[in-house]
This record gives sequence, structure tokens and C-alpha cells, in this order.
Amino acid sequence: MKTKTLPPWKVGELASRTGMSVRALHHYDEIGLLVPTLRTPSGHRLYQQSDVERLQQIQSLRVMGIPLDEVKRLLDGAEMTPRKVIDLHLARLHEHIALQNRLAERMETLATHMDRVEATSIDDLCQIIQAMTTTEKYFTAEQLEVLRDRRTSITEEHMKEVRDSWNEIIPKVRDAMSANVDPTSPEILAIAKRWKALVEEFTGGDPKIAEAVKTMYQHEGPVLQQQLGEVPTQEMFVYMSKAFVALKK
Repeated sequence: MKTKTLPPWKVGELASRTGMSVRALHHYDEIGLLVPTLRTPSGHRLYQQSDVERLQQIQSLRVMGIPLDEVKRLLDGAEMTPRKVIDLHLARLHEHIALQNRLAERMETLATHMDRVEATSIDDLCQIIQAMTTTEKYFTAEQLEVLRDRRTSITEEHMKEVRDSWNEIIPKVRDAMSANVDPTSPEILAIAKRWKALVEEFTGGDPKIAEAVKTMYQHEGPVLQQQLGEVPTQEMFVYMSKAFVALKK
């Protein structure tokens, strides 16, 4: 049975075990980032378990893109424990996974669009990219996941019904505002109920997603109107908010 070799290790063995280069380990020693705890009588470096643990922390922080001088400052500070380094690395990995998932969603959207048309113009591509970039500014990764799940669960036919509903509601609200119709009138309250039902269906009843949708429309109205057609304006949100308050009474 082969005996497992434990530290202390010479620099060559540590390099072999970890995939690091001897040159990198020498450099870490020279800048005081990873100074081996022990030395042989002839001056050769010897690394023990605590040194290996620090090397793991160094590499975790390096993977996050943190410069070596900043890595040294963090690890030499009392607040940076080995567990905190692991937690930081995990958080960054989850961010990376979320980013890759969003990239995959973009590619799937583009692939679906290409399947539906014979040729995709540069304008089409730019609009797709602009639409996806816009949504990412206002929703968290978790909220985008919820919205993606809800979208995939809805048929194309139902999506058309939803779009038709908004195309009917928004002009009615615009006309009512122009005519100075009281937002608490029975006519507008009926519209408010339909509006509320459509929002709840889209957001799954999540108030934070609903607020993010509202903020997106308020800031990106012209862009979204170009992409989607009829969309609510800031003035409409103010007007309809009075109807929503009246519905709760």
C-alpha cells in the first residue's frame, strides 16, 4: 500500500501537487505573499499544512481577479478568515454561473428568432441585444429566472391575447387622461382590475418584480415602445395609481 506523503513539502513537490509552477511559488515568497514556514539547514523552502491552506486562499482570491498586492493585504488582515475566502469564492462562482445562464438565454432567444425568419437583419440583431440588455438592468438574476419560467409556461396564443389586451387598455387610459376622466370612476376602475390582473399574471404576484417592471417602463419607455408597441408611460402610472388605491377601499 502506497504511503500518503504529508507536508512539509519542498517547493517542487508542492508545485507538483497543486499544479503551480516553481517559479510562481518562488515569486510569492519573494513578495511576502506565501513565505514557507520552514527551511532546511541548507536554506531550501519547506511548506507545511498552514502554508498550503494560505496558498488555497491566495488562488481563490486570484481567480476573482484580485491583484497580488491586494490579495496580500486581505490575507494579512485579521478580518479575512479562510471561511470568508471560501464564501467570497463561492459568491463569485454563483455570479459567474448566473452570467453564463443569462448568456445562454440570449443565445436561445436569438436562435429562436432566427428559426422564425429566413434572414436576420442587423437591425433585428441590435434590437434583440438591446431588449435583453434593458431587462438585465432592472431585474435580479433570480427575478429573470422567475420571468423566464413564466414565459416558457405560457403558450404563444395566450401571449398574443395578453399583448392584445395591453394594446386595448393603454389607448383607453390615454384617451381617459386626455378627457380628464376621474381615475376613480367605474370605467377606469374596471380597466384598473384588468391592468392589475395582467401584471399579476406576468409577475406571478411578486410585488418586487412588479415594481421592477414599473421602473423599467418609466426609464426605458421610448426604447420599449419601439420594441413592443404600446407600453405604459410615466403619466399613466401616476394616473392609474389613484385607481389602484380606490380599488383597495
